Amino acid sequence: MATQPKTVKSTPKTKATSKQASKPAPASNTRRETDSMGEMLVPSDALYGATTQRAVLNFPVSFRPVPQAQIEAHVLLKKCCAEANAELGELPKSTALLIATACDEILRDFAVAAPRSMPHPLMSHFPIDVFQTGSGTSTNMNVNEVVANVASRRAGKAIGSKDPIHPNDHVNYGQSSNDTFPSSMQIAGALRISQRLVPALERLTKVLDAKAKEWDSIVKIGRTHLMDATPIRLGQEFSGYAAAARLSIARARAAGVALASNMPIGGTAVGTGINTHVKFGRTVCAKLTKATGVKFVEAGNHFEAQSTRDCVVEAHAHLKTIAVSLTKIANDIRWLGSGPRCGLFELSLPATQPGSSIMPGKVNPVMCEAVMMVACQVVGNDATITMAGLGGVGSLLELNVAMPVMSERLVESIDLLANACTMFCDKCLTELAVNYAEATGTVEKSLMMCTSLAPVIGYDAAAKIAKEAFKTGETVREYALRNQLVEPKLLAKLLDATSMTKPGGKGPGGG
Repeated sequence: MATQPKTVKSTPKTKATSKQASKPAPASNTRRETDSMGEMLVPSDALYGATTQRAVLNFPVSFRPVPQAQIEAHVLLKKCCAEANAELGELPKSTALLIATACDEILRDFAVAAPRSMPHPLMSHFPIDVFQTGSGTSTNMNVNEVVANVASRRAGKAIGSKDPIHPNDHVNYGQSSNDTFPSSMQIAGALRISQRLVPALERLTKVLDAKAKEWDSIVKIGRTHLMDATPIRLGQEFSGYAAAARLSIARARAAGVALASNMPIGGTAVGTGINTHVKFGRTVCAKLTKATGVKFVEAGNHFEAQSTRDCVVEAHAHLKTIAVSLTKIANDIRWLGSGPRCGLFELSLPATQPGSSIMPGKVNPVMCEAVMMVACQVVGNDATITMAGLGGVGSLLELNVAMPVMSERLVESIDLLANACTMFCDKCLTELAVNYAEATGTVEKSLMMCTSLAPVIGYDAAAKIAKEAFKTGETVREYALRNQLVEPKLLAKLLDATSMTKPGGKGPGGG
């Protein structure tokens, strides 16, 4: 199963005649199969059949297959469909069991980890390019053929024999590519969010919360418009980052719900449910829910569910927002860590690698930069998904015909965000340190300390102090004391930096 099948060109189309048997036998590394369009030579070690091979030859575009996450989801869907058909009396239980067992075998093989830098060996049997038929029909048939062949092999029959399991008549029974492919892309997205993205965001939140608590007593200067503002505690600053991460968890879960709560399965070709049992969709969704722990719900209107991909557009909009939130956190941290001598340098970022090939000793905020680039890609993916969902582009009458690229971009965004959060925690946040002297040393120098004087001496007088202190090089405190503008004890109270960071304190900040 782990071997890489060879790409083989098709034989010329010929009419079936009595001389057919006199054709040269296929090479030892191929086998001859047929589909509704005629004969194809298929790699002998491939678990797929003629229809898949035809698609491999038809779509040599990106050489990127449909994501493994969706292939696994599609196989799981096929298992649940077979079980639902058996439960509803549409397929013999023995047939459904063969299909389900074959699906389990494939999913077990996928569960065996592969090197992260390489595609899973099993993906060699799912080779069809992302840029294929817009309904994903080629991939649906690819999965049908592989499941049928694994089932036939388990039954002791030859691969390609379509005996005892036929890819269309049995594996695809009661289904269409038009409802299975959008369903499996939603399953893949919902499971990936639940299993990978939400845990990564929960960890990010926990790490940021811990920093917020650890650094809550450290008073530093706030900045608005990149200019000096009133004091803020470093813990307060990080509590904002933690809150953004916590909101990202909610957004990720909302994205998962958008995908899982509007399942097209059961609509078959155009949403009418032709050739399937009326209870098929809800039964499949119940079995998916039991198998995964994620609640899947049949679409309330199959015509909307298949003719649009609005649920995917909605889900990815949440992912884009998460990416934007991550840029805020990563960018602030790289600003606060800038230096070490000519920047802010309030934070010390872990040194993970040399920062320059020409400047010895330079260390750069590379983890922050990686997070920023991930966000760029996710925003780009959002543009692709939005375009693919547009009426007249992807969504045409009864079907969206840009689904494979939407699925690839959706899965990539989820994985990128999850991996970026994990990397950011491991390589940056956990070892992030405060440079106390730099962080606290600028508070007294800030001219915006005059903000707390405004309620006592008036806005104009406080503004004058700031301007004059800037000219003389004094602090607000020094200038006010020298000119006896405020009684010393009251001035000390008004210019207490810690009190200015608490509710009810003077000078709460502003724009």
